[in-house]
Amino acid sequence: MHILRPQFRIEEQRALRFAAERGFGVIVAADERGPRGSHVPFVIAQRDGRAIAQIHLTAKNPLVELADGKRRFLLIVAGDDAYVSNDWYASRDNVSTWLYEAVHLSGVAHLRGASANRDHGDKLLAVSEARLPKQPWDLAQMEPNKRETMLAAIRVIDLVVDEIEGQSKLNQHKSDEDHVAVANQLARADESGSRRLAGKMRALRPELRYEGIGARVSDAWSAAPRK
Repeated sequence: MHILRPQFRIEEQRALRFAAERGFGVIVAADERGPRGSHVPFVIAQRDGRAIAQIHLTAKNPLVELADGKRRFLLIVAGDDAYVSNDWYASRDNVSTWLYEAVHLSGVAHLRGASANRDHGDKLLAVSEARLPKQPWDLAQMEPNKRETMLAAIRVIDLVVDEIEGQSKLNQHKSDEDHVAVANQLARADESGSRRLAGKMRALRPELRYEGIGARVSDAWSAAPRK
């Protein structure tokens, strides 16, 4: 990942938490034909002081053969993103851009034996079901023969993470006036992702006043200290 500016960098432990909370990403590796990727759910655990991102793929997925304990894999975990038009800024001479949050986890991938399948399935379901406002469902509730057939059809891969890169690009380098103006625009958007980014921008500079939170943008700029 290319770190555009140091102020966008997500600290490593926070990046791991971000990835774990998302729980879904794109796993990528390369063979002689070039890069291959699959969209995958995953769980993150700590083992022997190392972060392990554990995924599963169908047995026929080409990535399975690449998890040989030597080849490096990359797990890309994306959060929300939003386009920012250049005329949204309060000041002149800005350029259009994209705000986003993303984490890259990379390391050597190891193929696990079939004995790991049930444990992986239980952990993945527990994490995923906990996000829902209902009684958790688990594999024990599935008809045993069907459950074993489904588990036999997957392959579990451990990505032993040795590099963690994260970016949260939320206009941290812009003035208070521009920060407020863009956050207000995103807060009005139809897309829920844009509104979530607006909330995170507000949390970065909670001392400012934003549209819909008790003051006008002009009031906020008048009260904010000049830099």
